[in-house]
Amino acid sequence: MSGTKNDAETTDVLVVGSGIAGCSAALAAARAGADVLVATKATRPENASTHWAQGGIAVTRDDPESLRADVLTASANTADPDAVDMLVENANDAVTDVLIDTLDVSFDTDGEEYDYGREAAHSEKRILHVDASTGQHVLGPFLSHLDDHPRVTIHDGTAALSLVTREGRVHGAMLEREGDRRPVFAGATVLATGGVGALYGHSTNPASATGDGIAMAALAGAKTADMAYVQFHPTAYSGRVEPRSTNRAATPRDDSFLVSEAVRGEGAVLRNADGERFMTDVHPDAELAPRDVVARAVQRERERTGEVVLDTTPLDFAGTFPDLAEKCDERGVPRDSIPVAPSEHFLCGGIDVDDRGRTSLDRLSAVGECARTGVHGANRLASTSLLEGLVWGLRAGETAATGGAKPEPVEAPDLLNSDPALPDGFARDKFARLRAVMDECVGLTRTPDDLRRATAVLRRLKGEVDAYARTRTARDLYELRNATVVALLVARDALDAESVGCHHVEEVHAD
Repeated sequence: MSGTKNDAETTDVLVVGSGIAGCSAALAAARAGADVLVATKATRPENASTHWAQGGIAVTRDDPESLRADVLTASANTADPDAVDMLVENANDAVTDVLIDTLDVSFDTDGEEYDYGREAAHSEKRILHVDASTGQHVLGPFLSHLDDHPRVTIHDGTAALSLVTREGRVHGAMLEREGDRRPVFAGATVLATGGVGALYGHSTNPASATGDGIAMAALAGAKTADMAYVQFHPTAYSGRVEPRSTNRAATPRDDSFLVSEAVRGEGAVLRNADGERFMTDVHPDAELAPRDVVARAVQRERERTGEVVLDTTPLDFAGTFPDLAEKCDERGVPRDSIPVAPSEHFLCGGIDVDDRGRTSLDRLSAVGECARTGVHGANRLASTSLLEGLVWGLRAGETAATGGAKPEPVEAPDLLNSDPALPDGFARDKFARLRAVMDECVGLTRTPDDLRRATAVLRRLKGEVDAYARTRTARDLYELRNATVVALLVARDALDAESVGCHHVEEVHAD
């Protein structure tokens, strides 16, 4: 990508993001005969959330009703039943078509049959996986397949700064690569920008997860929903976390890694610092209770006893999960007793979309973690995120390609860059402030007072960032702007949302 901000490209379908959802949308649009441009700020594939996915992808096998029931139960019966039906009815066909027949992903087998795994809140073994690194084995082949597709062009290292809109219709986006900015006009635009992990100090997401798509859509007037429901994974390694030391939104945390829920599915148990297995007293399903239940229990035991470890001695850990065993060895972590803590993992809400990924704005769709399909409600069932991205990505891509809209160049926003460069560390310091208030007030457990305080702090922070963003254009500044917009959406929604699932509000009473 080269040129000035006055240069423009056109394409039938613009996809922003390169995880499984974005790749699925691009594939479906190309199959339908559209020319597709994929723009992703990721340095592929490591900076896309899909690459970091461990557990796998759920399928229905021979019992779709069982998966449907598990999704609804895990959501505390807050998921949209129609959306769940859509997920379940399309699960097997989408996985077979794309991941097996097209990409030939080598899912683990037990002899001639697939070695289906089980994770928390699943009533049976139904999860296809590749060891505990499924995302890597899906995304690499997917990107390679799209590279070879004659109708798909991929620009990596490319950030979307804002949507190009006119009278409620989206005409594309302003893109930036290595300081060059230009509009791309598209007949349809699909956002697939992932989650919001960079808003928190400890997250299982890649460092690039700054909520860009949600913020751009919200600023353009699109509806969002269920933003309060931020899921925390119960078992991330709790060792030393590297400080985020650059001006960018975040840096990889070398010592932090997710310990897949599949490990508990194979028999690992949680113990506190006194060696006690505590989940049997918390929930009938013990370690396989819904994620929000397990995460809060782990947090309570860490506060009460000082530590929680995942005891892997009930299983052949190294034999079953060799990649996780290798991570433990690289960091000097004991394989049989892994210190764990809850970590931000997934946003259940996002840009409000219908059953084909269409938003409230004309010609704009959203898929994957940045979208709120209704499938997850207040709490996501394990190993349904890749499936949701695949199913809705295919549907949104096909709809974008067959909607009949042609790229229509319009007046693009004038992104000013007239003022001097920002002071060194500006974005880093503001991000540190944002994460501090999100960790303290909008984390795993919340109170009304904390949420009101967070909303006030974030409102002031957004005002400070907006003052700079009006006259300066830089990727790190726009990522910071996006993060403040999304953080404020989360905090505001949390003030009004029902305390259920992963949004847990505790009333504090004066003595």
